[in-house]
Amino acid sequence: MIRRRDFITLFGGTAAWPVAARAQQSAVPVIGALITPSPSEYASRLEEFRRGLGEVGFTEGRNVAIEYRWANNELDRLPALVADLVGRKVAVILVTGNTIVALPMLKAVTRTIPIVFTTGSDPVSLGMVASLNRPGGNVTGVTAMSVELGPKSLELLHEAVPGAGKIGLLVNPNNAGIDVMRRLTQAEAGRLGLEVVVVDAGDANEINIAFATLAQQGVGALVVGSDAVFIARREQVAALALKHRMATASFSRRQAEAGALISYGSVDDNGRQAGVYVGRILKGEKAGDLPVVQPTKFELVVNLKTARAIGVTIPESFLARADEVIE
Repeated sequence: MIRRRDFITLFGGTAAWPVAARAQQSAVPVIGALITPSPSEYASRLEEFRRGLGEVGFTEGRNVAIEYRWANNELDRLPALVADLVGRKVAVILVTGNTIVALPMLKAVTRTIPIVFTTGSDPVSLGMVASLNRPGGNVTGVTAMSVELGPKSLELLHEAVPGAGKIGLLVNPNNAGIDVMRRLTQAEAGRLGLEVVVVDAGDANEINIAFATLAQQGVGALVVGSDAVFIARREQVAALALKHRMATASFSRRQAEAGALISYGSVDDNGRQAGVYVGRILKGEKAGDLPVVQPTKFELVVNLKTARAIGVTIPESFLARADEVIE
């Protein structure tokens, strides 16, 4: 009889190969998880994913195993990780983090293993799926559509901090979807009569450099682009914004909780929804028949603690519209 601990995978690294072999031999399905951030950066999202799996009857270590492959934000590692997972013939693959880079690699090497993604971009315009309602092929997933929210974030930041005439836009150049955000946000800035300074950053060191550049150019407010790197490095971004007394707008409430002045985006449920879809596929549904999950509710969060720390007074009319105010 196979003991329960034989199925337990190591959270902080790759799973032990004998574990996966025994799981497959005993008909326990194996999920491949291709995750571009590091384990520490993705811990909370992974818990949400497991919760979604549980909602459809799957518990890691009991009736499903998970093979983790962590890129640790090193995108050049992705081809080897993709080849490894596909070669192990896992039952379904979760791809998350920098999905725009990782998903095309997966699609290029397998048309049979079901794939579930999470993204902040429009998956149709980026060629991830044929359509939102019927993705087709072996791919489906969950999108927050946060890339398209750049103009709204800029508008809200301008309303919250009307004195900032020069606003920064922090983007990850490795994120293909960010081109859409840059274009839409700059167009909105023109409409509002604002000057936008765009800076690139793809890792912790580049984030430090980006903030130094923004400060040198006299930027007083910043829209933080939708990207897994900035969510994972939210504490660093918040600390730098506080150091430079810079008001920031972001797309995830987790960033507001970490210290961003405001966040506006869909209710963060991508991880759980991805877990539900992976579970449904394990039960026999086809990925290409499952509509891409789209956000249905958006929330505005304001961090008054941050406002006080950087000397910003948020208009009462703005606070009245917030779904949550962090005191």
